[in-house]
Amino acid sequence: MTTEKIAGVSVATQANVYFDGKCVSHGLTYPDGTKKSVGVVLPATLTFNTGAPEIMECVAGSCEYRLAGSDAWLPSGPGDRFSIPAHSSFDIRVTEAYHYICHFG
Repeated sequence: MTTEKIAGVSVATQANVYFDGKCVSHGLTYPDGTKKSVGVVLPATLTFNTGAPEIMECVAGSCEYRLAGSDAWLPSGPGDRFSIPAHSSFDIRVTEAYHYICHFG
């Protein structure tokens, strides 16, 4: 099931802009202190590094991703999720805008 709305959160109004504007996100903070981000990755092939574990949830569009140490590109579309361990990285290949929620672990 795809998340369509997130209620009761504080939203950082200044965007995080990465890779010369190819990825733009906004931070969310829940009342209990949980942090997530929502954003979009525009068509590109990019590498992201993780500090904490992350779960990427696709809410619209699609991508292919490859986890560090793997040769396999895997698809992700609306309602799909994939997990990245802490202190790791993943490659993402986007051909249409990929809208996501990043759940920090």
